[in-house]
Amino acid sequence: MILGVGVDICRISRMSRFTREDHFVRRVFSPEEICYSYSKPCPARHLASSFAAKEAFSKASGFPLFKVISGGISVSRSETGPRLSFIGVDEELKLGFSKFNFHLSLSHDGDYSVAFVVMEDRQ
Repeated sequence: MILGVGVDICRISRMSRFTREDHFVRRVFSPEEICYSYSKPCPARHLASSFAAKEAFSKASGFPLFKVISGGISVSRSETGPRLSFIGVDEELKLGFSKFNFHLSLSHDGDYSVAFVVMEDRQ
């Protein structure tokens, strides 16, 4: 059963301006997100996608955005596609989220990145 849906769009040029400050990047993004993004020709595009994913997750789950960012929830990329990662999340929160499946889709075109998250009950 679908319990929540979230979508967010992020302007890449705006993220490019924000990412000029190393402090912002380190505070908002995980080391994995930073490494992945800076390995690409346009890092801001991928950071914008990760940021949009965090916003979309917050909307789908009802979890406050500042806790998403400071709580260790991030985006992992693999050959099978992007997924939400809870590696840096404390054990109690991780246990709470383990009851759900989260589906993530990312896309970008022109100056925009978009993320879509579906929160599904595992039963």
